[in-house]
Amino acid sequence: MWQQISTAPFDSDLELAVIDDDGPHPLVFPCRRILNGWMNAATRERLDVRPTHWRVWVDGGSEPAP
Repeated sequence: MWQQISTAPFDSDLELAVIDDDGPHPLVFPCRRILNGWMNAATRERLDVRPTHWRVWVDGGSEPAP
């Protein structure tokens, strides 16, 4: 179940939903919340994203975002 982005925890692998020109969709890699933003949990690279929702990352496929 998708949760509001304002409730996203730190120190957890999360699946993020973002909205771009093609509409809402989930990112295909785990992310982590960091001070002032987000990072790719696997590469530790800082991300320039503005997610709208989150849920716990489950390794494998995902369903359409809200």
